[in-house]
Amino acid sequence: MTISPPSPENPAAHSATTDLRTAACGFLMGAADIVPGVSGGTMALILGIYPRLVSAISKADATLLSKLAARHWKDAANHLDLRFLIALGIGIVTGIGSLASLMKHLLTHHRSLTYACFAGLIFASTLLVSRHIHRWTMQHIGAALLGTIFALRLVTLDAMQSPPDTYWYLCMCGMIGITAMILPGISGAFILLLLQRYFYIVEKLKDLLHGNVSAEVIIPIAVFCFGCLVGLLLFSRVLRWLLTHHEQTTMAVLCGFMLGAMYCLWPFQQDITPDELDMKRKVFAHFMPQRFDASVGMAALLFTFSAAAVLVLDRLSKRFRASS
Repeated sequence: MTISPPSPENPAAHSATTDLRTAACGFLMGAADIVPGVSGGTMALILGIYPRLVSAISKADATLLSKLAARHWKDAANHLDLRFLIALGIGIVTGIGSLASLMKHLLTHHRSLTYACFAGLIFASTLLVSRHIHRWTMQHIGAALLGTIFALRLVTLDAMQSPPDTYWYLCMCGMIGITAMILPGISGAFILLLLQRYFYIVEKLKDLLHGNVSAEVIIPIAVFCFGCLVGLLLFSRVLRWLLTHHEQTTMAVLCGFMLGAMYCLWPFQQDITPDELDMKRKVFAHFMPQRFDASVGMAALLFTFSAAAVLVLDRLSKRFRASS
């Protein structure tokens, strides 16, 4: 039996049991979103709630505003599929909060091996996204190459190594990161890692979970969430249009982007700013191992295991959906 909740048209979609199942889906999405390499959108796709999620988000439109202006609260909530979004949101926040501290520890103390895992997750996710393209044509190959070149250029820009420490940039990161979180295949956490704000956000979330409600914690999180809200409302319509009219080409671009962006997840990086204690300000340089030792072997093993885990999860989800 599938874990995905019924459609909003189904009366069973408005039960406490369904809310719990929706929250469980949200928890898995949140857990995926906090890991750079696993997309919450991909998880939603696997769980079978992706079409309903995109549809619900895109309903934040003029019709919703007219219902709110007329104070037709129930009609507005039904139009937005609000009950579904609230249950899903609670699950997502819980999933993110439960793994924030773990991710910060792994990236601080086990960077090389953690990056190897992330690279394996991204590689396998790329394979899954590529399966949405029924037949690779020259147009799709060209789109994938453009995505690869764009991503490589993006992650090697000097500006990306030391971005501005301002609220407007943090807001922009929220807008870009949330669009990736709802895309099948691209990890929002991975995008934040590219934008050099992953450590910063995870650290603030960790502080909030530990009871720190100071302005230094609340304001950045509020700015980031505002950016997420704006990006979500704006991009959901664009995404629905792209997936409706240019699904194959869009997926090809995503495949290329993910492969190109894997450059920043190269497991073997040397810290060239050892005196800098602030993790988000550190600078790392790529290097090629001179010999195959235990660390290289472990990185290769974790890369393979992570990629295999994603592919196995996808296969299991297909079996669950087929038997439901």
